[in-house]
Amino acid sequence: MLKLIKGMRLVAATHNPGKAREIEALLDGHYTVVTAASLNLPQPDETEQTFTGNALLKARHAADLSGEVCIADDSGMSVAALDGAPGIFSARWAGPDKDFGFAMSKVEQRLEEIGATDMRAWFTSSLAVAWPDGPAVVVEGRVDGLLTFPPRGNRGFGYDPVFIPEGHDQTFGEMDPATKDAISHRARAFEKLKAALID
Repeated sequence: MLKLIKGMRLVAATHNPGKAREIEALLDGHYTVVTAASLNLPQPDETEQTFTGNALLKARHAADLSGEVCIADDSGMSVAALDGAPGIFSARWAGPDKDFGFAMSKVEQRLEEIGATDMRAWFTSSLAVAWPDGPAVVVEGRVDGLLTFPPRGNRGFGYDPVFIPEGHDQTFGEMDPATKDAISHRARAFEKLKAALID
């Protein structure tokens, strides 16, 4: 039976220290989380067509190279009127400089070009935990909401300032981090992960 033992070290398959801190916090601080970057592990090409596929690819890649249990997250925002875009390409829409101000204006521009009135959108987070040369577990969380422009708030990251989750009137960019963490796509995925792997 696969379990994560409290106190063990986990490698987060990310080069983003902010994401590693968020993972550590969502695991209630019971694990030491180090990044793939701190171990000088290269980033694999994300060649899969789904969040789940890319999360699994990143976790397996880091687990096999490090010889340690790895956790990877692949997440992004999908817009109903844009047929689910940017989706798995959410980070790529921000360009090489990871300029999410640019990415958010690109979403707004695309919606204006097609005269969209449907502002529904959703965030997806897929989490994969992989053992070296062994099994893996993948879970997915989702939160639905509506887009708003111009962006509001400077908390969070990525597309947070243009996304208002269902049942709320603040964007993720305006919300207190604890409020966001309680309802976010990543929090929902972590709840499933804890149920599957942690007693």
